[in-house]
Order: sequence, then C-alpha cells, then structure tokens
Amino acid sequence: MNNPSEMYDAIVVGSGISGGWAAKELCENGLKTLVLERGRMVEHVKDYHTMNMDPWDFEYKGQLPKSERDKQLKQARSGYTTDEAHRHFFVNDVEHPYNEKKRFDWLRGYHVGGRSLVWGRQSYRLSDFDFGANKKEGIAIDWPIRYKDIAPWYDKVEEFIGVSGENLGLPQLPDGKFCPPMELNCAEEDLKGKIDENYDDGRLLTIGRVAHITGTQTFQGRANCQFRNRCMRGCPFGGYFSSNSSTLPAAERTGNLTIRPHSIVAEVIYDEASGKASGVKVIDSETKEVHIFNAKVIFLCASAIASASILMQSKSERFPNGMGNDSGELGHNIMDHHFKAGAMATVPGFEDKYYKGRRPNGIYIPRFRNVGGKTDQPNFKRGYGYQGGASRSNYEELIAELAYGKDLKAAVTKPGDWRMMLMGFGECLPYHENKMELDYDNLDQWGLPTVTFDVEWKENEYEMRKDMVAEAMDMLSKAGYKDIEPWDDPGAPGLGIHEMGTARMGKDPKTSVCNKNNQLHAVPNVYVTDGSFMTSASCVNPSLTYMAFSARAANHAAQQIKKEA
Repeated sequence: MNNPSEMYDAIVVGSGISGGWAAKELCENGLKTLVLERGRMVEHVKDYHTMNMDPWDFEYKGQLPKSERDKQLKQARSGYTTDEAHRHFFVNDVEHPYNEKKRFDWLRGYHVGGRSLVWGRQSYRLSDFDFGANKKEGIAIDWPIRYKDIAPWYDKVEEFIGVSGENLGLPQLPDGKFCPPMELNCAEEDLKGKIDENYDDGRLLTIGRVAHITGTQTFQGRANCQFRNRCMRGCPFGGYFSSNSSTLPAAERTGNLTIRPHSIVAEVIYDEASGKASGVKVIDSETKEVHIFNAKVIFLCASAIASASILMQSKSERFPNGMGNDSGELGHNIMDHHFKAGAMATVPGFEDKYYKGRRPNGIYIPRFRNVGGKTDQPNFKRGYGYQGGASRSNYEELIAELAYGKDLKAAVTKPGDWRMMLMGFGECLPYHENKMELDYDNLDQWGLPTVTFDVEWKENEYEMRKDMVAEAMDMLSKAGYKDIEPWDDPGAPGLGIHEMGTARMGKDPKTSVCNKNNQLHAVPNVYVTDGSFMTSASCVNPSLTYMAFSARAANHAAQQIKKEA
C-alpha cells in the first residue's frame, strides 16, 4: 500500500454533478480538496472529439458495428448508447458488470465530469408538497428539512450554472433565478392556449426549465447556448452546465483542487478512536495499485448506487454491515422516475410555419394531480408532469414504395405535418424492498463485489401511468388535434437515470442513514450528497436538488472544520 504523505482537508469521491459542486464550495472555502474519479480524464473542449461532427463524418453514419454494440448490451436497452457520437461517455458493460434479480437499466459514465456531460439538463425545484408528502401520507419516513431550508441554495446554484425558464407562481413548482426562457413554437403555443381555455384545475404549459445559458448575463467564460442540440457530445461553448465547463474550473481557480482520475474508491476508512473517517482506500484502475488518501472530511458523490456500494464495502468492528448502516436502510428504498407514458397527435394547421435552429429543450406541463381540492385522486398518490413538444415530421417517413421520381422530389422539399408529443414523468414511491445488494461471489476485475438489483414498479406507479395516458389524450382531444395515439412503455427502473434513495436522510438514526446536513448519523465527517440521500423522489428531474444539497453540505463541512481548527 502507498500512503501519501500529504493530508488533504477534504476528499470528494466522484466528479459529476454533485461532486463538482462539493469540490467548488470546499475549495472556495479554502480547503485543500482531492477529487477522486474512477474513470479517465476528460478536459473541457479538448476531449469532446465528436462535438462538431456531422452524420457523414462517421464511418457508418454514427451506427455501431455489432462488435461494438456487444460491449454495451444492457445500456443499449436505453437507446442512449447506440450512437457513435456520444457512446464513449457511457461505460463498457463487459468491463463493468452488474446483476439483476429484476431488470434495472444502470446507465453510468466513468470519466471526469461523469453524467454531467450527458444529462438532460431539465432543472426544477422540489417544493413543500414533496418535502412534506411522506409525513402527510404516512409513507416511509419524513424529510428532515423543508423547502425554506434549501431555497437559498437553489438560488445560489441557479445563479451560478445558468437556468433558462419562466416563473409561474405555482406552489408545487417553486420559481427560480432564471435566464430568459426559450421560445415555444407555434404548435406548442397553440396547445398552451387550448389548455388555458379547457381546464380550470391549475394545469398549464410552459417551456422547460433547462440548464442552458440564454440572455446577456455572463457565466465564467461560458457562452450562450447555440441551439445545436449536440449536448451529449460535450458542449465546446459551455452553453449548458457540466462539471467540466463550470464547477471544476471554479474549484481549480482557487489553487486548492487536485483531481486524480483512474481512482476507484474501495472503502472509507473508519478510525475507532475518534469515531470518524480518516480517509479512503483507493485502487488505481490501470495499475491496480492500492493507495490510502487521508482527509478531515469525506464527500461521497459517486452516484446513488456507487456511493451506497462504497459504504457497504466499508466494514469494521463498529460497522459490520457497512459504514453508517445502523438502521439497516443502506442500499434500500431505491427510486427512479417512470416515464414513457402519454400520447401523440397530429396538429392541424400551421402548414406555413416552421422553426429555426435545434432547440435543446421541450415543453413542460407541471404537476396538476394531488395538489389539493378537486385535483386529488383516489387511485394513486403523488403526481407527474409532462415533457414533450411539437415538431414537423421529416421526409424519411415519406420514402416508401410509392414515393419515387417526381413524387419523391416533391415530398422531400416539404416538411410533414406538425406532431405533438406529451410524455408523462411520474414519481415513484420509496419502497424498502426495492434494493441493491453486493455479490461477493461475483467480483469485478479489481476484486470488488458487483451490484445486484432487486427493484420494480408497483401498483401506485401503474395506476399513475393510466392517468398519464388518459389525461394526455384528453388534452390533445380537447385541443382539436387528430390521429391521437396512446403510449405506455413502462420499461424498467433505471431508465430515467435518476436513481435515488440508497442512503436516505431523516431525523432518526434508527430509520435513516444521513441527517439533515447530509452527514452519516454515526460518522459526522462523511457526507453523502448525490441521489443517495433522497427521502422521496418528487416527479421532477432531481439534478438541481443534488447540486443545492451538495453546496449546502459543503459549506456546512467547511464551517465544522473551521470550528475545530
């Protein structure tokens, strides 16, 4: 084992959305911070090698040969890894195996920046409807905080990363600090008006709130979104938020940051005498050499599954079942968002209208179920929102046996009909039996146990999906649209790429893993700030919440260290 002589103030495990924010805040508070990333280095702009490529620049127009597809068979179920333009930002399933008692689509990006390079950028705040739901309904455990506790940190994050959107004054979707909203197209504006005319239950349509820079405000050398919609390749303009373009450079500017790629954290080391963690054990992914790195505080930001795995592997006399697992809840309560349920339709009219650019964003219809009064539903708890949008279909569907010669030439010069798609995006309840386990009989190439998933959707989710489909069809029908098609493809958990809940926060150490400051109840200098800490899932994309809690926790940690100095 190699024991480096340097002692760090802080170690951050993971360099993605939450890890980047933890590193930024710790470094800006003057703490010498080591960021450990299990994957390779990715430098902003330099390593986005497909960022400007067109379809004809790829050997097979972006399609992968079977020999390459076979390396990502599980991740290919998602549809995200089948394109050569960005599949290098997703792991090789053969090299990084996992096990499934029930299907779970575990999408991973092992490199500096993690999934912040490929995320969907939808950025919404949780509300007190979310923070209070478990207590109100007697489900799982209560959150130890409320919206007022995290609101200032949402402000801080939005003002730093740049989120474009529209304030609406809705209690279930709190307003934020936004750049100018992107524009709806004519068909989307039409549906917005039709919803206003036809419903009095508070539902409305807006443009998505998305972490893209618009307007005239400046953001640390980043440029405005260029509407290229090649975001998953890495943005050379820094138009959307990623760790690589935003938080890690901010941390680096302090002079307090050290990044070490190819560093797989095997466990957090517990010091019996102090009752705290002393550091981490790291396996070099290339040489398999083992190192120990020491620090005053440890941040686990490796993703909900990876951080839980590290804690479960961190066994000692004090923690025979994994560090911080006195409650037995570590690895349980896995949540994701269920989606791909709704409807599509043809929008008549607007044949003389088109749009310019490739807007990397769609529409959003905020939650309008179970928010009080006549919106409350007897068949399911919580709610859902809709994402989607309208576009004009392209010529590809017109190339059929009858479209030859003159007819084909005429067809490809005209865009097709306007089509509107509404896709529900719903909350999953926290179930103790939805869990992950470690399999010590099937080790990976570094000698670490692989993860086994036992997670499924249940009755509440399936009842909600029925309503997602029915209400989407109703809105499209009342708008006067044609050829309405229902859509319900439940898939499997994991596909939303919002895994949460494996080390949930709570008030009572007997029923939770972390406290209100994201500290392990039993080891106060270990913080968990990725999706692990989520006590319930809400129905909105969670990444903005991870960032806000990471910033809050990092500042708390810095204050604790300064008190002890």
